[in-house]
Amino acid sequence: MGFTLSLSTNPFVNRFAEPEELAAVLAGEVGIGNIQLTHEFIDPAWPAALVRRTTDRMARSCAAEGLAVTSMMTGPYGRLNHFGHPDPDARAHSVAWFKGLADIAADLGCPAIGTQFAILTFRDHDDPARRAARLAEALGCWREVAEHARRRGLTWLFWEPMSVGRELGHTQASTRALQADIDAAALPIPLLPMVDIDHGDVSSPDAVDTDPYAWARNFATRSPIIHIKQSTMNKGGHWPFTAERNRDGRIQPEPLLAAVRDGGGTDNELCLELAWREREPSDRAVVAEMRESVAFWSAHVAARPARAA
Repeated sequence: MGFTLSLSTNPFVNRFAEPEELAAVLAGEVGIGNIQLTHEFIDPAWPAALVRRTTDRMARSCAAEGLAVTSMMTGPYGRLNHFGHPDPDARAHSVAWFKGLADIAADLGCPAIGTQFAILTFRDHDDPARRAARLAEALGCWREVAEHARRRGLTWLFWEPMSVGRELGHTQASTRALQADIDAAALPIPLLPMVDIDHGDVSSPDAVDTDPYAWARNFATRSPIIHIKQSTMNKGGHWPFTAERNRDGRIQPEPLLAAVRDGGGTDNELCLELAWREREPSDRAVVAEMRESVAFWSAHVAARPARAA
């Protein structure tokens, strides 16, 4: 199969809203064929009629433009406690919300949804007993979502390792330990990590935890999707792969792809998760710089789905 390229719709949130325009820009102007659609474009909390109407529009628009929604994820306005919330009613609300996200994904022909495993408060993270309780509760929430997702035809779920302890998966060891607990729980469909090469605890004494190539190599066989962005030594931002950023950027295609292959990866999806500030001229540079980033990676990884080739 080989590696494929996709992009997160994170940077298009609130810059575009209509499915038809979003699909046309992504396929026609940016030149991508696979997308990780973030929830802001179709929010499960919207009224049911609005969700159905917008999902139908998105499905038609993607089909018309040859776009494939390969996954759905919480976006920039969805980094919340969710399954790690200390209030059981809040967790129940999140379970219902993610079931709704699974419904949207199913109607778009998308096989997977994801978010952070759980985000803990300072209090819950710092108290061992409360932390253990929150993690057990979170796993129960994931089980409920997985059961519903399986019924709707989804084939897997994913969680994103982060960069601080209370958001979980901040080190490679903690990511492996949490995934071992997940595997032991034997959920109805797999719940797998989706690593981000720019994440990791900068205070960790282990250098692998801030080594983007080590994240890619060591989780190549466990992480079907890998978030990528241009990175600097101080992890200064979700930079695009433009000529300007690539001059002093630490991420280059050949060594990254070699790292994934060395780790046993064969068909991973490399997902561009980039960001632009809401300041001029950055705000208006999104489409052009995303197009440049896709073109840069297209020389190494397929940027269009097989059916559109």
